[in-house]
Amino acid sequence: MTGNGRGPGDTDALREEIRRTRVELGETVEALAAKADVKARLRSSADQAKDRMREQAAQTVARVRGQAAQKAQVARVQARERGEVVQRNPTPFAALAAGAVVAVVVLMIIRRRR
Repeated sequence: MTGNGRGPGDTDALREEIRRTRVELGETVEALAAKADVKARLRSSADQAKDRMREQAAQTVARVRGQAAQKAQVARVQARERGEVVQRNPTPFAALAAGAVVAVVVLMIIRRRR
């Protein structure tokens, strides 16, 4: 027995408890220091916001490209269909084109007279 009235087992247990308490205290101090570091927290928050914005931008670009491709395909199909209509019966379109030419000529004559 030691002079303080405790056996060697009690001393070892006490030392282990002190070691655990120091570890827990160290972890608590680190957690508090991290919370107190406002600059680092703001930087982390800004980095997360940038990542979210990049992801949203990438999704938007992909969506817009998909929509543009669909609309381009629809426009190609419509142009092909209209081209076929003109090839089958070009008379109305030729008359329309002639009328547009006449309208342009008349406008040019009117402007020259002013």
